[in-house]
Amino acid sequence: MADREVIELLEKVRKGELSPADAAAQLKHLTYCDLGFACPDHHRSFRWGFPEVIFCQGKEPAETAAIFSHLVQRHERVLATRADEETARAVLAAVPEATYHRRARCLTYLRNSEPLYSHSVLVVTAGTADLPVAEEAVVSAQAMGLPVRTLYDVGVAGLHRLLDRVSLLQEASVIIVVAGMEGALASVVAGLTSRPIVAVPTSVGYGANFRGLSALLTMLNSCATGIGVVNIDNGFGAAALAHAIISTMEEKK
Repeated sequence: MADREVIELLEKVRKGELSPADAAAQLKHLTYCDLGFACPDHHRSFRWGFPEVIFCQGKEPAETAAIFSHLVQRHERVLATRADEETARAVLAAVPEATYHRRARCLTYLRNSEPLYSHSVLVVTAGTADLPVAEEAVVSAQAMGLPVRTLYDVGVAGLHRLLDRVSLLQEASVIIVVAGMEGALASVVAGLTSRPIVAVPTSVGYGANFRGLSALLTMLNSCATGIGVVNIDNGFGAAALAHAIISTMEEKK
C-alpha cells in the first residue's frame, strides 16, 4: 500500500467514515499483492523507509517489468538492481518514465528526484575499475533520497590523490568506500575521519584476489575503527546501510 493510500485511509478515520478497527484490518490485509510469480511487499516503506527493491538477476525481463509497473502505481520512488540490457528494454517499454543507468545496472523511477535528507553520502573508489559497483551505490542512494557526492580513483597506489581532498571526507555524514585488489583504501579513509565507513570489496583484481575475497578479508580485519563491511560487489547494500544510518540520524534531530 502506498503512502498516499494510507493517508487517505487515516483521513477517512478522522472524518468518521471508517472505524479504526476497519482501518487496521485493511492495513493488515493490504500489506502485499500476489502477482502469481511475485508478492511485492507494500509495507516495506513503513518498516524500512523505502519501497521494496527489485533484484532483477534470475527474473525474466517480463516479470521484472510487471513488478516494476506494479510498484510505480503505488510508490513515488522505485529501484531495480542488477538489470541487464534486455531487462531494461522490457521495463522501459512498460514504464517509459523510468531511467536505465547502464554502468550501475540499475533502473529507477523517481516521481520526485529531490533529496529527502540533509545529511550526505560520499562514495569513494580506489580505481576506475571499481566504478560499476560504486555507481550502483550512487544510483541506489540517490533513489533513496540521499544527497551524494563522489571521489573516484584515489586508491593507495597514489595516496596523495586522496590526501589532497581530505576536506571532502569531513563534509560527508557517511562514506562508502569501494575497493578491489587488496581493499586497503577503507582502512586509510577510516584513519582520516570519524565518519561512519561502509566498505564495499569488489571482485576487481588478479588471480590471488579470489574474485574479491582478499579485499573482503582485508576490510573485515581492518585495525581502523568505525568500518562496516558489506558483501563483495554489493553497492546497493552499502547504500541501504548508509540510508539506515542517515535516516536514524535525522529522526533524532
